[in-house]
Amino acid sequence: MSKEILMLADALAREKNVAREVVFTALEQAIASATKKRFKGDADVRVAIDRETGEHEAFRRWQVVYEPDLESEDNQIGITDARDEDPEVQIGDYIEEELEPIEFGRIGAQAAKQTILQKIRDAERDQILNDFLERNEKLINGTVKRVENHRVLIESGRVEAALPRDQMIPKEMFRVGDRIRAYIHKIDRTQRGPAVIVSRTSPEFIKALFELEVPEIEEGLLEIKSAARDPGVRAKIAVFTNDRRIDPIGTCVGMRGSRVQAVTNELAGERVDIIIWSADPAQFVIGALAPAAVSSIVVDEEKHSMDVVVDEENLAIAIGRGGQNVRLASELTGWEINLMTVEESKKKQEEETAAIRKLFMERLDVDDEVADILIAEGFSTLEEVAYVPLNEMLEIEAFDEDTVNELRTRARNALLTEAIASEESLGEVSEDLLNLEGMTRELAAKLAKAGIKTRDDLAELAVDELVEIDPIDQGAAKALIMKAREHWFAEEQK
Repeated sequence: MSKEILMLADALAREKNVAREVVFTALEQAIASATKKRFKGDADVRVAIDRETGEHEAFRRWQVVYEPDLESEDNQIGITDARDEDPEVQIGDYIEEELEPIEFGRIGAQAAKQTILQKIRDAERDQILNDFLERNEKLINGTVKRVENHRVLIESGRVEAALPRDQMIPKEMFRVGDRIRAYIHKIDRTQRGPAVIVSRTSPEFIKALFELEVPEIEEGLLEIKSAARDPGVRAKIAVFTNDRRIDPIGTCVGMRGSRVQAVTNELAGERVDIIIWSADPAQFVIGALAPAAVSSIVVDEEKHSMDVVVDEENLAIAIGRGGQNVRLASELTGWEINLMTVEESKKKQEEETAAIRKLFMERLDVDDEVADILIAEGFSTLEEVAYVPLNEMLEIEAFDEDTVNELRTRARNALLTEAIASEESLGEVSEDLLNLEGMTRELAAKLAKAGIKTRDDLAELAVDELVEIDPIDQGAAKALIMKAREHWFAEEQK
C-alpha cells in the first residue's frame, strides 16, 4: 500500500505537471475525508503521509477552547479537560487521538478521486495563473470562448479571463471566435471559474492602449498622468513631458491622427481629448474644461473644489451634453468643479462677503467700515485676525498699532469663548458618537449644536443634512453616516 501511494503521487505529478507535494496533500485530504465517515457528527481528522516511505497515520483531533466558547464536542474540547490529558496545552492547540489507518484500497474510490483531481486542477490553475502574472502584462489579447448573460469568457493561450457585462463598453456585442483586447482589472482567486477579471471601461485601459501606440511613453519621455472616460462616448487624458523637444499632444495624436485613431477604433469610436497636465491645479482644470474658455477661477483648498467662472456663451460648452464635459474634467483633475456665470459668481461673492462682514461685526464688535477694511485686506476668519503675524496687520494703513492690538485681543477672546462653548456642548454628546471612527471633537461639537447628540441621531441623517451642518466632502459624509448605521445591520443579522 505504501508503494502504491508513492507510485500514484509520482505518476500524477508527472502527468499533471504539478509539484509532488500537491498530490500528497490531495491524498491526505482524500484519506481524511474517507476516515471521517467512521464517526457521527463533524469529526476533525488529520492524515499525515510520509513523503519518503509512503506510510500514513491518521488522527482524530479536538481544538482546545475556553469552556464558554465550546460549540461542538465533535471537534472541540474545553481547556480544563484538555489539561487533564496534557498540562502544557494552550488555547488554540489540538488534542489528538491516533486512529487505526484504513486500507488505501477501501477508500471511497469516487470521493477520493474527485478530491485528488480537484486539488490537482486547482494547482494547475494556480501554476498557469502565476506564470501569466510573472509576465506583468497590463492587457490581455484573446479570443471569445463563450458568451453568457452576465459575462464574456476569453481564452488567451492557457489563461482564461472573464469580462463582466458591467465592464463592457455600452452596446458592444461579441460572438464566439471574435478577437478581443481588455485591461487586466483584478485577480480573484476565490471565485469559481476564471480568476482573471478584465475591463474595457476602466480609465487604465485607455492609458494602456496609448502606451501601445505611443513608443515615447514606454521610453519614459512622455507620461499619461490621469484619464477619465465616459465609455464608448468620450474620454480625456492628461499628458506630460519634461523633454521640451516633444509636443505631448502631437505625439499622442500621431501623423495624420493615426495613433489616437487606433485607440478610438479599439474603444468603439470613443472620442479622446488630450490635455496638457499642469502642476498648477487651476491651470490643469482650465485645460481640462477645453474647449470652453474660462473667465476666472477661485480655488478652495480646504474643500478641494474650484468655482470656475465662464461667460454665458461658454457655459453650455463647459457643461457639455448631459454634464459630460465638466464631469470628465472633474474626474481627470480630482477636483470638484462648480461652474457658474459671471453674474452667479458676483452674487455668490456678495453673499460670502456679507456673511464675513456680519461675523466680524458681531464677534469683534466693530462697525461695517472696520469689517470692510479687514475683508478688503483678505481676512475672512477670526483665526486669521487673531494669529496672522503682527507685522502683517500693522501694514494696514487704515489701522494704528492700538487698533490692531485691540482687534487681535477681541478675536482671541471670541475664539476662546467659542472653544469653551464647544467643550460644554461635548458634555451632552454620547460616548458612542464621540468614539465613532472618523469623528472629530470639532465635528461632534457642531453636531451637538444642531441637536445631534447620539450615534443613532447621526445614523438617521441624510448626507445633505450632514453636509449642511458641516461642509465636508459628500463621500466622507456618506462614509460617516454608514459607519453610524453599522450597529443597526449587526443587530438585524443576530
